[in-house]
Amino acid sequence: MQSIVLNGYHTLIAATLVLLIGRVLVSKIKFLQDFNIPEAVAGGLIAAFGIFCCYHFLGITFQFESSLQTAFMLVFFSSIGLSADFSRLKQGGKPLVVFLIVVSVFILIQNAVGVTLATALGLDPLMGLLTGSITLTGGHGTGATWGTIFAEKYNITGAVEMAMASATFGLVAGGLIGGPVARRLVNNMKISPVKPQSAKVDSTEKYGGDTFEDIDNVRLITATSVIETTALFAACLAFSSVMKDLFPNSGLPQFVWALGFGVLLRNVLTLVFKFDMFDRAIDVFGNASLSLFLAIALMSIKLWELSGLASSMLIILLVQTVVMILYAYFVTYRVMGKTYDAAVLSAGHCGFGLGATPTAVANMQSVTETFGPSHKAFLIVPLVGAFFVDLINLGAITALIGFLK
Repeated sequence: MQSIVLNGYHTLIAATLVLLIGRVLVSKIKFLQDFNIPEAVAGGLIAAFGIFCCYHFLGITFQFESSLQTAFMLVFFSSIGLSADFSRLKQGGKPLVVFLIVVSVFILIQNAVGVTLATALGLDPLMGLLTGSITLTGGHGTGATWGTIFAEKYNITGAVEMAMASATFGLVAGGLIGGPVARRLVNNMKISPVKPQSAKVDSTEKYGGDTFEDIDNVRLITATSVIETTALFAACLAFSSVMKDLFPNSGLPQFVWALGFGVLLRNVLTLVFKFDMFDRAIDVFGNASLSLFLAIALMSIKLWELSGLASSMLIILLVQTVVMILYAYFVTYRVMGKTYDAAVLSAGHCGFGLGATPTAVANMQSVTETFGPSHKAFLIVPLVGAFFVDLINLGAITALIGFLK
């Protein structure tokens, strides 16, 4: 088996090519448009399949620069924090609280489904947590952390590998189902696609702060604003790195520290020092990092590991996917008001309920690019999916492990 190692430069080139391929595919293939499949998902899966063919037929594997993927992920979550001033949090109001409750209930359902099916299939109940909120809501970082604990403390063989495979499955599934679920809901409301408009340059008015809502919207930024924004992101990344080293057993992923410090930094600078935060530059940095993170994450997927999933584990994950679809369609959408915003929120819930917050944002972008903006969804989902849900998930996992063991 020959392994080709790509350094940071080569990985970045590959990621941009994946995004360009995804954009061409979505613009040319009606099926991808109809089901609102994000460009990064379309291009990333094509790349993953090509790498699978190289592995299967040529015995060649590719190793990408993982630190680059982590850096883009941290920049993305930092941008969420730096965009979340307290006035915007107040705007979320009751819908934000309601959505948080909806998400919290689903975490309990997700773990109940996993534990019940694992027990019925003769597996350790902890396997149900690995194929539950640990990896699906929690993602790869949470999965790796708890997989190591399960392997060392509870002697579950291959726990880390199973966690990684489960999280990878969820990342792909979350990116595939969010758009179609929202599309079905929007079609039921008889909402027609909006006509594409040429991007307008925001030259006289400050960008409204709806971060990530329109990835192709033109924002005027300057070299000075780029330097200032880079300094803010550097501060968030540095803080998250320090806190991760100081509190390695906190159970909080590094991106939570980056996001939390971003919220703190933004509000201290704007409220105390009256600093004019340049939201347009933060928005551009965040959107670019989101796309590049997803591209690297998806092209790094080892499809041969997914194909080797134990049949029992695969059954659990497939059931979890169906449960997510039904919950988003019948619960999330209805509880959030049966509106267009609720449909976009459902797409976002599918994204981080099975995969990750970047997947949720990409799902929502694919919907709003077709049917129009949803300010409420882009305010609520990044905050809930990237910050609050991890704290709730940590509490739920800890409590369930104590109950099962």
